[in-house]
Order: sequence, then C-alpha cells, then structure tokens
Amino acid sequence: MDIPSFFNLQAYSTSRIQQINAALDRLTPPADAPPASLHEAMRYSLFAGGKRVRPLMCVAAAEAVGGTAEKVLPVACAIEMIHTFSLIHDDLPALDNDDLRRGMPTSHKVYGEALAILAGDALHTLAFSVLAGKQECDDPARLFRVIRLIAESCGEAGMVGGQVDDMLYERRPDITPEILRSIHARKTGALLNASILSGAILSGAAVDQEDALRNYGDQIGVAFQIIDDILDVTSDDATLGKPAGSDLKNDKATYPKLFGLEKSTQLAQDAVQTALSALSHFDERAEPLRAFASYIIQRDM
Repeated sequence: MDIPSFFNLQAYSTSRIQQINAALDRLTPPADAPPASLHEAMRYSLFAGGKRVRPLMCVAAAEAVGGTAEKVLPVACAIEMIHTFSLIHDDLPALDNDDLRRGMPTSHKVYGEALAILAGDALHTLAFSVLAGKQECDDPARLFRVIRLIAESCGEAGMVGGQVDDMLYERRPDITPEILRSIHARKTGALLNASILSGAILSGAAVDQEDALRNYGDQIGVAFQIIDDILDVTSDDATLGKPAGSDLKNDKATYPKLFGLEKSTQLAQDAVQTALSALSHFDERAEPLRAFASYIIQRDM
C-alpha cells in the first residue's frame, strides 16, 4: 500500500490546492463586502488551513475518468464550503464544544456563537448557489444528479443524520459494529464519497467507472474515520490542530472504543486494500486516488 515512487502526492496536492484556493477566493464574497462581519467569519474558517481532502478527491476522480481539474473546480469548492460549514457547527458548544480547529481558535471563539452559526449557514447555501450557477456541464442531467447527490450526502440521510446518531450514542453501552459503521458512513463517508462521484459524474464517467469509484469511496470513508478515531487517542493537540481526546471526553462511539487500537488499525488497512482493489481497472490517471488511499493510513493528523 505504499505510494508509488513515480507519483509525488505532495507535489500533486500542492498544485491542485493552489487551484482550489484561488477558486474558493473567487467564489466567496470579499471580507469587506456587506455584511462584512458575516463574510469575514465565513472566510476565516474557509481559509484556516486544512488539507482540502474532499475537493482534492473530487478533482482526482475527475482526472481518473479523463476530465480536468479546471472543469470541476466549482463543485470541488462547493464541497469544501459544505465541509467547512459542518466543522463550524460541530465545534459549537451545543455539539462538540471545541476551542481549536486546524490549530486556530474555532469560529465561535472568535466571532461568538450567533455569527458562527450564521457563517456556517451562509457557507452551506453558498455551496448550492455555486453548484447551480457556476458549475458548467454539457449534460444538465449529470449536473442535476450531482446537486442531488451532494444534497443527500450532507442532509438528514447523510452527514446531519450521522451526526445526530453520533450524539444519541454517546455514553451508551449498546453500540454495535453495525450501528457504528452506519454512523460514520453517514457522518464522514457520505460527503467524502459524494466528492469522488461528483468529479467523476461531471467528467462523463461510465456506469462501471461510477460503480468502482463508489466502492472505492465507501472504503476510503471507513478508513478515514477509523484513523481519525485512532488519532484522537494517540495524537496530541499540536499535531491534530484540534483538541485530542475529545472523543474520550464525550464518550463517543468510536472504533478504538469498540475494537481496540490494534484491531481498528487492521480494519483501516483492510478498508484501504479493498479501496485500492476497486481501482484495479483504472489506468495511471487514477494514481492520485491510489496515493490518497495510502496517505490515509500514513497520515498523522
């Protein structure tokens, strides 16, 4: 599962992140545009760092089926806006009550709870404005599919629903592997998978390519969440850029809690191997996706 020596993931990511950040800057209102306090808060969280994993995977999936980064930048940016909105709201006192995100004070610590909530709301709605107004596609039916897919991935059947069950199963002894996987498949995996499929769909992916990328995305979502759970136990605030041990503090349902660290690590490795197998019929254009899979296991934050 090592990253191929001929593919430089860091160089690839750096190049694509520059494109993504430039597009995000263009698509987000300036900080001094009225109401300035809202736009400043939106941009504070949107440009607070982060590895841009979801938009990168959107771009990589597009390229894997013959598309280009340039043509899917609006959808990639919309997904990052949705992800950022979810982080702002997750950090609020009513949810995880975290003071740090990406090594910086969380939005509500800087701007207060009310403005943080509204900044998250505004990023969420701006994302769909970008999708509907800025994303070009030769086939309107494909764009419609993408808009619906992303909406479902971040709504009650996806991210929000998973977050609700994540809260409901805090401090409960009756968590099962099936429930745990369902929570994380929605809370983390749904938007990640939508990121991959969106880039592919807009780039004209064939049905068999979509199926393979869906399987890849399902497994990447599992591995990503397991490693997140492990790092919450084994890492520290400085490395994570957010409070370590918050899952333990809130007695959340996690893979280490249910399976222990050794078994959780093995489950993550198995998921990555299955993800890589799903890409077996793709050519060298899918090397970024293969490298991202390996990166998930190797990452330390």
